Amino acid sequence: MNIQIKNGRVIDPANGVDAVQDLFIADGKIAAGGAGFQADQVIDANGLVVAPGLVDLSARLREPGYEYKATLESELRAAMQGGVTSLVCPPDTDPVLDEPGLVEMLKHRARIVDGANVHPLGALTVGLKGQALTEMAELTEAGCIGFAQAEEPILDTTVLQRAMQYAKTFGYTVWLRPQDPHIGRGGVAHSGPLASRLGLSGVPVMSETIALHTIFELMRATGARVHLCRISSAAGLELIRAAKKEGLPVSADVGVHHLHMTDADIGFFDSNARLTPPLRSARDRDAIRAALVDGTVDAVCSDHTPVDDDEKLLPFGEASPGATGLELLLALTLKWAQEQQGGPQTLSQAIAKVTFEAARIAGLPAGTLTVGAAADVVLFDPDARWTVESRALASQGKHTPFLGYELAGQVQATIVRGRVAYSRTGQR
Repeated sequence: MNIQIKNGRVIDPANGVDAVQDLFIADGKIAAGGAGFQADQVIDANGLVVAPGLVDLSARLREPGYEYKATLESELRAAMQGGVTSLVCPPDTDPVLDEPGLVEMLKHRARIVDGANVHPLGALTVGLKGQALTEMAELTEAGCIGFAQAEEPILDTTVLQRAMQYAKTFGYTVWLRPQDPHIGRGGVAHSGPLASRLGLSGVPVMSETIALHTIFELMRATGARVHLCRISSAAGLELIRAAKKEGLPVSADVGVHHLHMTDADIGFFDSNARLTPPLRSARDRDAIRAALVDGTVDAVCSDHTPVDDDEKLLPFGEASPGATGLELLLALTLKWAQEQQGGPQTLSQAIAKVTFEAARIAGLPAGTLTVGAAADVVLFDPDARWTVESRALASQGKHTPFLGYELAGQVQATIVRGRVAYSRTGQR
């Protein structure tokens, strides 16, 4: 189908485009358009921003094994409603994504659902147990774009070193969330005065920084490329800033929740604010915002982790960590841009953090409106306001610390591979 999107403000940070112009789609790809273009469908995007579909670097889809928390159908609907057209899913499913057959099955299921493009991370070690390395080459052939341990530690640093050596040899990226396997293990909140007053076990910042020191030493020894997932502290960001200045092949993302909230948002033990890593101090939150501006942080992810009521509606320390985020990623990223008071350029910069910058990290041909690229496009109204309510979320996971918040920025349509996969008007 040929589609013409007219009168929209096209923002394509990858190509430095920010202008009111038409966008043309033909045979599932971005087309040059022109006088001879024959459109089967014309979409009037007057008052809307037309941008590349969002690329989310961390979205748990809960399949296989945790279908009681969420299903591919529900979460890919949520992705479409949030304008996310490509997403990376961690390997901590049940069974763990450590065998090619499991990866192929997940990819096949995603194709059947026909929603967002799903890109799995393979397990770095068998069963995520931190002992034997997986067959990374076979997992890559099955469709994995990198390798991770999710939240499971590798206790033996020699194993991590070997994994990074192997990854370097074959050009794979290792995705790690820096957390010392001992310090703060089992903690539920940021170590600080608030956790002490509430009687909650803490996760100190040095849990993150000690792990970062180890990772950077191993990078120097092996030359492996590492992506650091969901950095949470000002001290950690300073180490990453220095590592980048040194020239280490490292990138980093932050969870969108940490872009706005602090440990004070736990309030009176609100389990919706139980996240991993934990919400940290206002100083840490402000440092994350600044690091997005100066490029220390490369991308923002939703850290989408749907949790069911039985595991969330418990006392704070017993509740499962996680929150829904696919449908909030765009609006919360725009909220950061608006609060930077940087004008139109800041909007383009914000979109870059959830499109081509994220795609670059994952090595995906996405996040751009370049002619010939896959036609993954989102149309959104940057001024439309909506309230975050459980009934407004397509995700099976209804828990988020932003429940009740009014946000600006609402997706009007999502196009995947040249097909209108979601429209607020109900048209397909």
